[in-house]
Amino acid sequence: MRSRTLVRVAVVAVAASLAGGIVTAAHAHDESHRQGPHAWPQRLVDHSPDLVQPKAITVDRSIGDRRAAQEVHLAQQLYTFWNTGEQKYLDVAVSPRFKDNTLPAGRPQGPTGPVFASKNFRAAVPDLTCELADLLVTGDKITARLVFRGHFTGAFNGVQGKGQSVDFNAIDIQHVGADKIIEDWHIEDNATLLSQLGVHG
Repeated sequence: MRSRTLVRVAVVAVAASLAGGIVTAAHAHDESHRQGPHAWPQRLVDHSPDLVQPKAITVDRSIGDRRAAQEVHLAQQLYTFWNTGEQKYLDVAVSPRFKDNTLPAGRPQGPTGPVFASKNFRAAVPDLTCELADLLVTGDKITARLVFRGHFTGAFNGVQGKGQSVDFNAIDIQHVGADKIIEDWHIEDNATLLSQLGVHG
């Protein structure tokens, strides 16, 4: 069921990208790409070395440069938190009134929820990374396809890891308020993750 929902969310995101006023660019480091027809989305990206860089980005140009750049930057901050586990990135990305609309059992509501989840995940996978594989910005919504990778060298649900590789996808939809993310919906490919960990759900 989780895999079907993951696919359904991805299809919705792709359909949204077909609307008018959407500009797409794949991530590239060469200057010629940035000067081409898809240069505008790349100019919205903060290329600071401490922030995750989207591998591909699609932006609704009708929301304007300032708002588009703001939402792209919020996404980079949020997913840098998931990439590093450093709370300072989360604090600048989400509102104190942040609400998780798909809150897993046992996770606190609000901004403390992602901190709790990250800490527990890193107890199992200390070298966890989060790749921002696709970033879609439309109106006041950010949709992201994420790839989490690492090695199960810690412990999860009483099971000690043996260095197994972890590599699974997640889809997020973030709702941006005036200046920060105020709520989200997310789904992870937990079936793949649990199989890789050797843990039965």
